Amino acid sequence: MSRLNLDDFSDLIERPDSGTRRDAEERRERLAVPPGALGRLDELGEWLAAAQASVPVKAVEQPRVLLFAGDHGVAELGVSAREPGSAHRLVRDVLEGTSTVAVLARRLGVPVRIVDAGLDCDPALLPEEVTRHRVRRGSGRIDIEDALTADEVEQAVRLGMAIADAEADSGTDLVVLGDLSVGGTTAAATLIAALCGTDASVVTGRGGAGIDDLTWMRKCAAVRDALRRARPVLGDQLELLATVGGADLAATTGFLLQSAVRRMPVILDGVVSAACAMVAQRAAFRAPDWWLAGQVSGEPAQAKALDRMALHPLLDHGVTVGEGAGALLALPMVQAAAALAAELPERPDPADTEAQEAQEPGAAGPAGSPEA
Repeated sequence: MSRLNLDDFSDLIERPDSGTRRDAEERRERLAVPPGALGRLDELGEWLAAAQASVPVKAVEQPRVLLFAGDHGVAELGVSAREPGSAHRLVRDVLEGTSTVAVLARRLGVPVRIVDAGLDCDPALLPEEVTRHRVRRGSGRIDIEDALTADEVEQAVRLGMAIADAEADSGTDLVVLGDLSVGGTTAAATLIAALCGTDASVVTGRGGAGIDDLTWMRKCAAVRDALRRARPVLGDQLELLATVGGADLAATTGFLLQSAVRRMPVILDGVVSAACAMVAQRAAFRAPDWWLAGQVSGEPAQAKALDRMALHPLLDHGVTVGEGAGALLALPMVQAAAALAAELPERPDPADTEAQEAQEPGAAGPAGSPEA
């Protein structure tokens, strides 16, 4: 197998169909509801039409929540409110239906798929369909060592690509993308700080579980130390992911790139998916045209990443729980935009109206007298 080169994706990924988008915009101008009255829903409907290459837009009927799971060695430094190596508990909560994203997915009727890319637990603790793709057990401590080897990062990216192909082949028409990790937001903040050229304190947030000030300072120091290791490898996306990413982040990056190749739209959740999206954008500048930002997560690194990619979050309602929950809450809005764009009636054409009136019984004849 030839070595992977993420730069190849730049030639493989095309933008959503611009001609179809113009057709969708013209159709929107003919709808009975005045232009602008639906706000952001108009823009969403036109984006979906371009992604689907279809006017009118088709309903989003087979969405899926996809969660990449992994543990990060940097959690040993006490940068998270959760215990190091405990991400498998988050996975178990989703599988048992007791987590936030599981409850929302059940209510919305959306299936959830979990992919173990790098959990630090005995595989026997979880179902085989979750663990069978695992690249390694936990990722390295990025402040002092690489997260992955060169072979492992390529394996992880290819895993994400394979998952994207499997979803596209199965008919999935939109993916809600999230993560289940411990220490993942530290790695994500490091990636974003490196790619944006900013300092650790600017990007370090408090994570989905929330942390106190002392933990935040430890996290900030970890990001600072990891940044020193990240900056020398900024020119190579794979090496960057191997140095300060992790198996789950590398798999997410591969998934995002291959999803764009397969023309499968994705809703991003929080800072982890935003960090992977930034890495993917460096490889293929057109790729962000296939993504939506589901929500504002409250993480400063996410805000920087989305601004850099010109992605504007659909929702801002203070949900910081992670797990893809905030992005899943945005799904009904996307589905509503598709329904409105497809089902709202068009205004009657004045010329057609006059022709119809002329043909109605009692209409004036050529000489101005009533028709017989």
